[in-house]
Amino acid sequence: MNAAEAQDAKSLLLQQNDQYRQLAEQHHQLDHRLHELIDKPYLSPSEQLEEVTIKKRKLVLKDRMEAIARGFRQTNSA
Repeated sequence: MNAAEAQDAKSLLLQQNDQYRQLAEQHHQLDHRLHELIDKPYLSPSEQLEEVTIKKRKLVLKDRMEAIARGFRQTNSA
C-alpha cells in the first residue's frame, strides 16, 4: 500500500469509524495543548511534566489509531 492509499484509508476511517475518529480528536487536542506549551519561552516544572506526559499519550493514541488502520487495510485488501 502506498502513501496515498494509506491516507485514503485514514480518511475513510475518520468518516466511518467512531473509535478511530475519537482517538484522532483526542490526538488533535493533545497536539494543540503541546503547541501551547512549546510556544512558551519558559516551562514550569509542572508544565515540563505535562509536556512529557502529553507526548507519551499522543504516541499511545497514534499506536492505537495505526492498529485500527492496519486492521482496516488487511480487511479491505483481502
